[in-house]
Amino acid sequence: MAAAASISMAAAAATAVEVSIPTPTHNAATRKMVAILRTVPPLSSSGLAALGGGGGSLSRRSLSSGLSISSFPPRFRSAHRSSPSAIPMAISKPSSSSSSSASSPPPPPAAAAAAAASQAAPAETEIGTKTKLQQLFQLEGQSPWLDNLSRGFIADGGLKDWIDKGVRGVTSNPTIFQKSISGTSDYDDQFAQLIQNGSTAESAYWSLVVKDIQDALDVFRPLYVESGGEDGFVSVEVAPSLAHDTQGTVENARLLHKAVDRPNVYIKIPATKAGIPAISQVISEGISVNVTLIFSIERYEEVFDAYVAGLEAYKGDDDLSKLSSVASFFVSRVDSEVDKRLDAIGTPEALSLRGKTAVAQAQLAYDLFKKKCAEPRWQALAARGARVQRPLWASTGVKNEAYPDTLYVDTLIGPHTVNTLPDATLKAFYDHGAIKRTIDADVAGAQAVIQAVERVGISLAEVADQLEREGVASFAKSFDDLMAALTAKGVLLKP
Repeated sequence: MAAAASISMAAAAATAVEVSIPTPTHNAATRKMVAILRTVPPLSSSGLAALGGGGGSLSRRSLSSGLSISSFPPRFRSAHRSSPSAIPMAISKPSSSSSSSASSPPPPPAAAAAAAASQAAPAETEIGTKTKLQQLFQLEGQSPWLDNLSRGFIADGGLKDWIDKGVRGVTSNPTIFQKSISGTSDYDDQFAQLIQNGSTAESAYWSLVVKDIQDALDVFRPLYVESGGEDGFVSVEVAPSLAHDTQGTVENARLLHKAVDRPNVYIKIPATKAGIPAISQVISEGISVNVTLIFSIERYEEVFDAYVAGLEAYKGDDDLSKLSSVASFFVSRVDSEVDKRLDAIGTPEALSLRGKTAVAQAQLAYDLFKKKCAEPRWQALAARGARVQRPLWASTGVKNEAYPDTLYVDTLIGPHTVNTLPDATLKAFYDHGAIKRTIDADVAGAQAVIQAVERVGISLAEVADQLEREGVASFAKSFDDLMAALTAKGVLLKP
C-alpha cells in the first residue's frame, strides 16, 4: 500500500487543512513532482470566505440535448422556452448564416494599430448597450477568454476590468508564467521569502503559480456562479515534463487540483497519446479538464471520446453537471506550418491555399462536435446532466502580418464554443471584430480546402505530429529557462 503524505492548502479565512495524498512509487519524474507540490505552503485566501468557500459544486437543469438552459445566451433561452422539446441549434442543425466561405481568400489586412496594444483595456466600444465581447456571448453563444495572466494584472484590477467588458475565463501555460515571473518584480517578495524558508526554486515556482491561479479564480468566482458553472474558469497546466507520462500526469493533476482548491479551476492536460487516458481518469475522479495542444481532427475525436469515457466512469453521484471540460484546438500554428510548406511547393494552386487550412480544420472539428453530441452514447450522459465539452479555439493570434488581426476569431464564431485570445487579439476584436455566426456557414467549403491541401502533397497528419512535438518542447523549454533563472536568483537570496 502506498505511503500517505499531506499537502497543506488554503481554505476560508486562511485556515489550513490537510489532505491525504498517496505517494506514487512508479516513476522518478512523478515522485519529484509530488515532492515539489507538497512543499507549496498554505496560501492566503481571504476572498474565498466571502465568496462562500472553495469547495462545493453547482447543479443545473438538464435538457434532452444535455445543454443547460441557464447557461444559454438569452436568445437561446427564449427559443427553448417556446419549444421545450427542441434541441438547441448548436447541436441540431447549422446556421442559415450566409457568411463568406472558408475557401475564399482572407479579407485585406486590418490596421496594425492593435499590434502594439498594451495589457490595459481600451476605451469601451459598444454595440447598443453591450460591448462586442458581451454581444459575442449573448448573440452567438461563444465565450471570449483571455490567454494571459500575471500577478500585476490581477492586483491592479486589469483582470476585473476585462471581466466587466465581457471576458469569461482565462487560460495560462508555462510560457505565459515564464514571461510573467521573469519579466516583472511582482513575484520577488514571495520568491525571496520562500527561498529563505528553504524552498527549492522549482517548489517556489509552483507556489507562485498556485497563488496567481487562486487569486484569478476568486475574481472569476461571481461569474462562475452566475453562469451556472459554465464559465469563470482559469486553467493551470500540469508539468510539461509529464506530457508523455500517463500516470505522472494523473498524479500531477490530482495534486494541482487539491493545491488550488477552487471549483472553477481547469487542469490543463496535453492531448498527447499518453494524455488521452489521463483525461478519462481525472474526469472520472471529478476533476474538470482543459485538454490542450490539439492539432488534428482525428486527435480531437479521441479527446471527445476520452471525456465521454471519463463521465461514464465517474465515481461520484449520478449528477454529472458538476464536471466540465473544454478541448483546446490550436489554430494559427497550423497555418504557420502549412503555409511554409505551401510556399515550398510554389504552384499556383498551393499558393492560393495559404491562410485557409487552420480555419477550415477548426470548422470541420466543430462539425464533428455537433455529430458526436447527437450520438446515443452522448445522449445517455446528457440525460444525467452532462455538460458538452466545448471546443476552445486556441492560438488565435495571427502570426502572419498579411492576415487580418481578427482572422482566427471572426471565422470561428458559433454556439457552445470558447475562443481564448492573446492581449492584442482581444483588443482588436473588441475594437473592430465582426459578430456573426461563421463556424458552420460553409462546411462543404472547409472540406474542399482540406482536400485541396492534401492533394498538393501536404500530409496534415504529419503537420499535426510535428506541431504537437514542437508544442510540448516549447512549454518544456519555457519551464526549464525559468527554472534556470529562478535557481540563479535563489542562490543570491539564500541566507
